[in-house]
Amino acid sequence: MAMLLFLVLLKLVPANCLDFVQGRIVGGYSPSPNSIKYIVSLQSSKGQHFCGGSLVHKYWVLTAAHCNIGMDQMMVVAGDYTLGANEGTEQYSKPLMLIPHPLYNRSTNNADIMLIKLSAPIELNRYVSLAPLPKQNTGLLAGRMCRVSGWGSTSHSGGLIPLTLRTVRLPIVSTFKCNSSSSFSGNITANMICAGSSTGGKDACKGDSGGPLVCDGRVYGLVSWGNGCGDPRFPGVYTAVSRFRRWIDQTIYSTYARCLKSAGLFGKD
Repeated sequence: MAMLLFLVLLKLVPANCLDFVQGRIVGGYSPSPNSIKYIVSLQSSKGQHFCGGSLVHKYWVLTAAHCNIGMDQMMVVAGDYTLGANEGTEQYSKPLMLIPHPLYNRSTNNADIMLIKLSAPIELNRYVSLAPLPKQNTGLLAGRMCRVSGWGSTSHSGGLIPLTLRTVRLPIVSTFKCNSSSSFSGNITANMICAGSSTGGKDACKGDSGGPLVCDGRVYGLVSWGNGCGDPRFPGVYTAVSRFRRWIDQTIYSTYARCLKSAGLFGKD
């Protein structure tokens, strides 16, 4: 069943981001248990981790659009640290709705962002908190150090899937450099940011997809795509969350506005 799910994923994801279907943190370390309280694991109905995400509201998770395998196949797990171990801190919720961005393009990876509405709220406690997000269109200077986290594999070959959450610190790479002929040759859009070590060996990859790239305490990026793992010529490519902050807020809060309006709590104007 796990192999079948993987094959289904391969059909859903464009060829140039196959490296990220099972994502991995390369060259990183394990943070203190439950220190990254907003990260969630997206798991198949059989309990297999396949993507990361960030809790942005007790009913909403932010992740990559290419992590969409259908809500009937998904479970969201918050408060996890070691996969497969019952630590007593985990909370589970099934998706009620998947909302990929309307401009998401599987061929170019543009607007690779999705909101998941949960069927049951996640309780905020000492193990689980909400992810702070940047303001609309807030930029990052090249060289700014950020941190990406996930449960993806830890080797360049794609093996050694860790059970414990891992994280690695990476500098932002300028779009100019990332779009150069020696790198991604113009395929980086305004809705993407790049991050990676100039010497290589540190990166996010496959199963880390959808997971958070955090800069200055805010989720500025979502693991999206790339070319291999840890290659100094090809930094990891992330969805630029600040480009979609307005969409995120409108999607989440328009739901509640409609509920209040239907209940007569808003005026007709």
